[in-house]
Amino acid sequence: MIESTVGVIGVVEAASRTLRQRILDGSLPGEAAVTEAWVAAEFGIARPSAKAAIEQLVASGLLIRTAHRTARVAAIDAATVRDVYRTRARLEAMALRELAAEARVPAAAVAANDEIAALPPGPDPATVDPDIRFHTALIDAIGSERTSRMYRTVLDEARLCMAQVQGRRLLDAHDIAAQHQAILDAAGNGDGDLAARLLRQHLGAAEERLVDALGA
Repeated sequence: MIESTVGVIGVVEAASRTLRQRILDGSLPGEAAVTEAWVAAEFGIARPSAKAAIEQLVASGLLIRTAHRTARVAAIDAATVRDVYRTRARLEAMALRELAAEARVPAAAVAANDEIAALPPGPDPATVDPDIRFHTALIDAIGSERTSRMYRTVLDEARLCMAQVQGRRLLDAHDIAAQHQAILDAAGNGDGDLAARLLRQHLGAAEERLVDALGA
């Protein structure tokens, strides 16, 4: 077994990390069962380690397990999408107001948005990674470890929403970059209310696209 050469904690983390990636890329679809026996066999680890890996993902909201039931990949519906995206908006709006109070623009957010702006016009899956880094940089810039940790949990659920909604409608890369730039300009000019309003419009549009795709 892997545990003969790697510490138990490392084994649990490795299994949890791989399962998380499979959930977020859609390899494990909504409602898919994730049993201790399957995880143990899949990764060549002991049942207690498999259970610990599953519990990490239950704690993060990517897996759901009720009492005495098998863990399953969380399934996404319209109410989940709305709650996830509105929670993101609350956290990011708070961060933007703090940044605007100092007229501060995070360099990491600028760099991520420059990557998006450099992409060819039109919808492009390549926008997803720098887009996530852009939004994460807004949160990380306020320097709160706990807020960053909370945000990453919500962001995992946002990525789960995207993974489970097939044919999701991506924006034109240049439109995304322009919206991001307007948010950064407002924060840099010290206008926290405008930055927060633009952010809510930006995330609200993504929320509606995902909800519409679910309905379709």
